[in-house]
Amino acid sequence: MKSEMQELFHTLSNDLKVLEEKSLYRSRLTVEATEGMEVIVAGTSLLAFNSNDYLGHANHPTVKNAFIKAAQRWGVGSGSAHLVTGHTAAHHELEETLADLTGRQRALLFSSGYMANLALLTSFSAKGDHLYQDRLNHASLIDAGKLSAAKSHRYQHADPESLQRMIQADENTTNGNGSINMIVSDGVFSMDGDIAPLTALAELADDNDALLAVDDAHGIGVLGAHGAGSIQRAGLSAQQVPLLMGTLGKALGTAGAFIAGDEVLIEALIQKARSYIYTTAQPAAVAAATTSSVKLLATESWRREHLDALIKHFRSGVAQLGLTLMPSETAIQPLIAGSSQQALAWSEQLRAAGILVSAIRPPTVPQGTARLRITLSASHSIEQVDRLLEALSQLKPDAEMGAA
Repeated sequence: MKSEMQELFHTLSNDLKVLEEKSLYRSRLTVEATEGMEVIVAGTSLLAFNSNDYLGHANHPTVKNAFIKAAQRWGVGSGSAHLVTGHTAAHHELEETLADLTGRQRALLFSSGYMANLALLTSFSAKGDHLYQDRLNHASLIDAGKLSAAKSHRYQHADPESLQRMIQADENTTNGNGSINMIVSDGVFSMDGDIAPLTALAELADDNDALLAVDDAHGIGVLGAHGAGSIQRAGLSAQQVPLLMGTLGKALGTAGAFIAGDEVLIEALIQKARSYIYTTAQPAAVAAATTSSVKLLATESWRREHLDALIKHFRSGVAQLGLTLMPSETAIQPLIAGSSQQALAWSEQLRAAGILVSAIRPPTVPQGTARLRITLSASHSIEQVDRLLEALSQLKPDAEMGAA
């Protein structure tokens, strides 16, 4: 046993060394304090452009006060699963609020987006079913597809024609044999920032008698006339997109996730979804804070408008610098570096200038497309974006920095 453990340690040590040599080693930052979009790391104040807090709700006084008030009433933990005693009036109110926001009959809370996606793809599939996913879907969807009983297919990114060819090529995709087909896509792709062709996907789903499910983690709160997400932006109905997943830890500024759909779909999840049944419910204080956050979407629409203005200002400024941004009209603005070494070097250069931006490298993104994932927030000012642009104008190639 001792030799087996030593062999394992030796293998893991070598694996870690290889990651370092390839500039793929991941390191955590310890944030010591935050104030708006400024964070303190290792005693140094940095202006952050890598947060998913797109609307600035995470530090909104109304949201924080709702959390504090609910914690005083309910405590800081739920103490049990939703199906035992963990489901409070605060959770129930949030589910009703989210159903209303998304225009669906019901919504169901989950502790994380990962757990919600596991439920989404494993609860509604059986052997003989077919699951069609965008090649760049979030890792949680890809993992959920592997765990589901359905046969998985992955079509070319944001390419409805690729999906159509894939469906037509599979002679078993008709529902005549009792199988169910499901098409699954991110609404906004987290590393590219582009928006899925949802209208075309909905038409394909209708033509092929398939269910369309959308993970709108990065669309909820920021897209659509009322912040209901990419589905609202596309003008699609609940019938066209019967399954919607959204997260609460991005634009809504709290934590957790939900799935929204018709009554029968939600009831089926309550009875079948293992990642819902066998886990402790999120704290009631988080649910109460999230309800207040959702309500702010209606009363503070200026945040979405300001964010849109920042996005346009930033893209215009980058174009003048001659740098390469991926095509994105969302808060996610990826700046392509190419190699992992270049992405890391640029991230370090920005940090030296007081700007915090994360370097995103394989396997999170394809080889040769390492990037700086710049994210904007309604909490940023035009002046802060200009500060970022100034820092970007000073970026140097990796070779000039003497990097390996």
